[in-house]
Amino acid sequence: MFLFKHWLLLFLKGMAMGAADVVPGVSGGTIAFISGIYEDLLDSIRSINLHSLKLLKNEGPAAFWRAINGNFLLALFSGILLSIASFASLVSHLLASQPILVWSFFFGLIVASIVYIFRQLPRLRWQEWTFLWLGTLMALGVSLAPPIQGSTDWLMVFMAGTVAICAMILPGVSGSFILLLLGMYPVMIDAISGFQWQIILIFMLGCVTGLMVFSRFLSWLLRHYHSCTIALLTGFLLGSLYIVWPWRETLEVIIDSRGRETILSSRLLLPAEFARVTGLDPKTLMATLCMFAGLLLVLGLEYLGGQQRKKL
Repeated sequence: MFLFKHWLLLFLKGMAMGAADVVPGVSGGTIAFISGIYEDLLDSIRSINLHSLKLLKNEGPAAFWRAINGNFLLALFSGILLSIASFASLVSHLLASQPILVWSFFFGLIVASIVYIFRQLPRLRWQEWTFLWLGTLMALGVSLAPPIQGSTDWLMVFMAGTVAICAMILPGVSGSFILLLLGMYPVMIDAISGFQWQIILIFMLGCVTGLMVFSRFLSWLLRHYHSCTIALLTGFLLGSLYIVWPWRETLEVIIDSRGRETILSSRLLLPAEFARVTGLDPKTLMATLCMFAGLLLVLGLEYLGGQQRKKL
């Protein structure tokens, strides 16, 4: 019974990661970090190497599966893939119909994540502060970069997958937002919604390539420079708050051939100023409740992750 609950919880965490990865500005890596599975995820991906492939050849599939922590990866990625397939259209609809509430929820989630991850730092020296602000500036730089025009060219789709997956496993750096900057977010949403399998397959091949390379590098950083790496990741989260602030005025926008809008620049506003400038309802009360919902979700994931680690 315990094992069933363990794998079900892991599957649900995967679904939460997938749902977060669909939203530009939010990272599935954030969910992995606050739910206590981040380093297990990196180590499991890193274990897919020549040694495990030799085990597959010499000792069979069972030994290979154990070596790569296969049950963990299967449960987690099943949740991620199911969530992306299920929620791509829903999230796009919610972002179009209720953007303030969606962004408010994720703003609260990220604020709580910053507090949680910051508490993981064993000490705060000048090195940690340096990497904290470096991560913040890097995330801000990404968020302020102008997007480019996307393409269904196979090489472009492959490279987009390679780059986006690196961001997806970084807390605070959104793979979806990277796709937006590359002009590939609407391309991939259309591909998922319309079951364009060729584009999806090439994108997934790019994701696998990027994941195999980048997870090893990040895992090495966490092993050798753990405190500074955590500070850098916290800075990524801090800088990403700019992306998910709910109230903003659009300054410049482009419209593609299908009538889809891509925001090039915007200005952050307070709720009252947002109402005055745009003439729209800022939904301040509901937005505040959504922020608290994000905070409570993080607290719940933190509690579940702590209880799980005690039992294992």
